[in-house]
Amino acid sequence: MSFNTISVIGLGYIGLPTAAAFASRQKRVIGIDINQHAVDTINRGEIHIVEPELDQVVKAAVQAGYLRATTRPEEADAFLIAVPTPFKGEHEPDMTYVQAAAQSIAPVLKKGALVILESTSPVGATEQMAQWLAALRSDLTFPQQAGESADVNIAYCPERVLPGQVMVELIKNDRVIGGMTPACSARASELYKIFLEGECVLTNARTAEMCKLTENSFRDVNIAFANELSLICAEQDINVWELIRLANRHPRVNILQPGPGVGGHCIAVDPWFIVAQNPQQARLIRIAREVNDSKPHWVIHQVKERVADCLAVTNKRASELKIACFGLAFKPNIDDLRESPAMEIAQLIADWHSGETLVVEPNIHQLPNKLSGKCQLVALEEALRSADVLVMLVDHKEFRAIAGEAITQQWVIDTKGVWR
Repeated sequence: MSFNTISVIGLGYIGLPTAAAFASRQKRVIGIDINQHAVDTINRGEIHIVEPELDQVVKAAVQAGYLRATTRPEEADAFLIAVPTPFKGEHEPDMTYVQAAAQSIAPVLKKGALVILESTSPVGATEQMAQWLAALRSDLTFPQQAGESADVNIAYCPERVLPGQVMVELIKNDRVIGGMTPACSARASELYKIFLEGECVLTNARTAEMCKLTENSFRDVNIAFANELSLICAEQDINVWELIRLANRHPRVNILQPGPGVGGHCIAVDPWFIVAQNPQQARLIRIAREVNDSKPHWVIHQVKERVADCLAVTNKRASELKIACFGLAFKPNIDDLRESPAMEIAQLIADWHSGETLVVEPNIHQLPNKLSGKCQLVALEEALRSADVLVMLVDHKEFRAIAGEAITQQWVIDTKGVWR
């Protein structure tokens, strides 16, 4: 069965680029999202997120009639679910959005349909989704019931793209495709080959789910090593960036760069999915998460020390002191604030500091609700001119362009080594 109509559920940082990629190959794509603003924006040929090249692809696809958005699912040959999977309680996976997405598409499923879960999920999530769908559509058969001869094929295919480079990596990167049966894997592979230039690597659903969690846990553990080094170097009065540069000259050493913590919808979340399901075995993964989650509080301690030094030297009152935070996004040159340690640090500073807290974030136009009324969003030049204490949190290209000698402030906390 060919894929004439493809539906993408969830039009965020992964869903919208994926929908645009299919539409750019002249496939009819229906994007579904509960956010009416996002739907209206896309239907104007515009985008509601920051991602290089995405705006051009969406505009062309909408104008050509290949892409449209709506809030209610419609019949399609394939459905891709790309909704959030946060955690709840004691870092347990929250599958509420996936369940809601499955329930929303169930009424419009037809024989021969393909359903793919792209959302990062705990092991067993694809099977759980299939059970939800089967409970709602007893007139259709699913892989757990009929195996290769099921009416509806179901697979798991996680995204593995880098924000800021999504439109390139979405097409170039290999995809791990885990079907509930070999036939499900084959059909999912056929779908992605519509736009994919990388290789489709086939496996089963549970292995594909674990693969995504493993990739991000591996990165989290390595970042934790760099972050822990930065704490040790601060105690030993050693420049951590010079240390890492020297150590990386070893042919088999490649230490990552430290920062204010770890953010984003993947690395800061996914390892907890493994820990939640394997609490006794996932000891290193848990400790790495704790190291990275604790880094913002270490940064706050550094800020308080610099503020105390500044007050002692300037004889200013704390209420007269201005602290400027540079960056809110979870990584450079994007507008994504999800799970951002920079956001957490800015909020902690604003809650603690009696004076003004300034924020410089060139990729947003207004502060999120968490910071509204607590901080002031200002231009880069104003922050450099008026702030007493500078806190570098995200190495956006605009900040890297500033020469270190151009920073005249005596009190600087540089978590990214930008101005060293």
